[in-house]
Amino acid sequence: MRIISGTARGTKLYTLNGDSTRPTLDRVKESIFNIIQKNILDSALLDLFAGSGAIGLEAASRGAKKVILCDKSKDAINIINKNIEKTHLKEKVEVYNQDYEQCLEKVSQYKFDLIYLDPPYEFNMWKELLNKIIEKKLITDETIIIIETDNKERVINQLKETKIEITSQKKYGRAEIIFLKYKVLQDRKG
Repeated sequence: MRIISGTARGTKLYTLNGDSTRPTLDRVKESIFNIIQKNILDSALLDLFAGSGAIGLEAASRGAKKVILCDKSKDAINIINKNIEKTHLKEKVEVYNQDYEQCLEKVSQYKFDLIYLDPPYEFNMWKELLNKIIEKKLITDETIIIIETDNKERVINQLKETKIEITSQKKYGRAEIIFLKYKVLQDRKG
């Protein structure tokens, strides 16, 4: 796994050993960043289940001004910190070793342009998570939320009970990427 583009291009990243995390494959990461490239410069990105930090560090390398990486695993945080040091992107990155709910409380002063959600595949709290992001006012009608999952039906079923809509979907082997936006305009009418 490596940084694909930007100031840290080509930097090989450390990854976690074991089955507790699944790093996003470089080809999947490259495809995601090709889609969101025009939204990265000077953006603020939140990655709530950061693993090795690869998604956030890729964004920082490509010009994001603020990246928040959160993971509840101490091992993941150790790897993230090593990767931040290796990529020389420390001035753009904040790291939280917390559960995602605690992190949402801590970052409530921010509005994010991009939110990346890649929890363990068995995660089944999408409705609660997305509603909490809305409740904390962390997003605008321009925010892009990106979900990585292996079970899009489970995610889509829970989206029906939120004010979030799907803008596109992509499949890469087992990984399914869902792009979302907040349905602000519909709220104003209703």
